[in-house]
Amino acid sequence: MPANSAVPDTVSLVVTAGKYIASFIPGFPSATHTTHVRMQCAPFRYDMNTSNITASIEQLSPAYFALIMATGIISIAGLLFGLKEFASLLLLVNLISYVLLCILYVYRYVKYSAKVVDDLTDHAKSPGFLTFVAASNVLGVQFLLIWNDVVTAKILFMIGALSWVLLIYLFFSLVIVKQEKPSIEKAISGVWLLTVVSTQSVSVLMTQLSGHIPFPVEWTLFSSLVFFLCGCMLYIIVITLIMYRLVFFTLQAEQFAPPYWINMGAVAITTLAGSLLIHRHAESALIVSLLPFLKGFTLLFWSIGTWWIPLVFILGIWRHWVKKIPLEYHPQYWGMVFPLGMYTVSTVRLAAAIDMPLILKIADVFVVIALVVWGIVFWGMIITLFRVFFVTRDP
Repeated sequence: MPANSAVPDTVSLVVTAGKYIASFIPGFPSATHTTHVRMQCAPFRYDMNTSNITASIEQLSPAYFALIMATGIISIAGLLFGLKEFASLLLLVNLISYVLLCILYVYRYVKYSAKVVDDLTDHAKSPGFLTFVAASNVLGVQFLLIWNDVVTAKILFMIGALSWVLLIYLFFSLVIVKQEKPSIEKAISGVWLLTVVSTQSVSVLMTQLSGHIPFPVEWTLFSSLVFFLCGCMLYIIVITLIMYRLVFFTLQAEQFAPPYWINMGAVAITTLAGSLLIHRHAESALIVSLLPFLKGFTLLFWSIGTWWIPLVFILGIWRHWVKKIPLEYHPQYWGMVFPLGMYTVSTVRLAAAIDMPLILKIADVFVVIALVVWGIVFWGMIITLFRVFFVTRDP
């Protein structure tokens, strides 16, 4: 694990950023006006807005498990940089969020099954269901690394692996047999790369559970390698379609949503999966024979991810500063947090895998960026949920 002199400032950066963002939220207490706002709010009471809650569950995005993915990888990044208490706290937050979201999705399936079916057959929304796979596996990695809880990690791995089989083949089957299909500019986006992220998440947790599950280590690592290579091929296919859509079709500012950051995030988790296999290569004769190929392929994907960062950043500036799209909380912003955290973690693991400590300097910068962005998005989510679920009334 790298030593990082910038880490002690990370928490203060997150707090400062949170206060800064809060100062722009109308009616929200700032750090300097807490007493004044409390006095103003004293005559009011907050009542739960049940109609808003019902409507929100009905319209719940299939991709909301990206919250678990993002928080989980930020937690793991914190652990790698020595913030163990912070990592443990985020694991607790993630566990609660995971359980609550599972309950909400089951309720939505029972209560609004027609909406769920519509989402499953929607080219633009259906890949979002794969966030459940990645979320389960990322949470499993958290339990394994932070709390050393192998049993829970194995349970989450089984959930993640089985749901991957169900959801990825269901997704491709439904969009293939669908008779009325949308044009490519309306159908495809960075969300489609969740096919890659979910596949590589299975590889990541499987590799780290090697030796703990009731299968020979050689077989486990071989299976993990197969998932890794499938994820690589899926990325090559999907990113080609995404580049075709971006370059040859008109892109409205509203269409360049935060999930396009997954263009980078998908190769970041691919890098992580490859780096972990390199680390365990001595336990598999096959991986030993493939080691030069595996190192080169893993470095290739990290390089592609690094290339994407300036481009998506420039397009983000174009969206918000040039085209004046307001910065408001949306669940899709978790699709931006996850790639930033994953790029940080994958860079740390790659540095160890190929013995290239120089690139740790990049991780030192990105861990701070990822923590600050996570704090801002999490803060925005809390404020948005409060406003949606509660109304103020005169006494």
